[in-house]
Amino acid sequence: MIDYDGRRFRPAEAAESGRVAIYRQDGDLLWGEFTGGKARRGSLAGRCAPDGSLDFAYCIVLDSGEVISGHCRSTPELRADGGVDLREEWERYGAHSSTGVSYLTEIR
Repeated sequence: MIDYDGRRFRPAEAAESGRVAIYRQDGDLLWGEFTGGKARRGSLAGRCAPDGSLDFAYCIVLDSGEVISGHCRSTPELRADGGVDLREEWERYGAHSSTGVSYLTEIR
């Protein structure tokens, strides 16, 4: 299992610069917080599988004051430098409903 505790990630996409997520982990329990980009604050909570894949729910408060929630499944890819890149398949609910794929890269 990958230990995500204390790892920091940023979006690989240049358009999302400034966003940083910090993950915490205790056994298979995963949680984290993120800020930056259009997000005033975001949080996530879920589980980490033995293969390092993640399954979590998230909630974001945007700069505009709107609240967005959704679900994400992340698949890890280990880098040669020991870092982790994540492929995220996400779904947003409610008025902002959509689906997509994004990528995070660990800040070493």
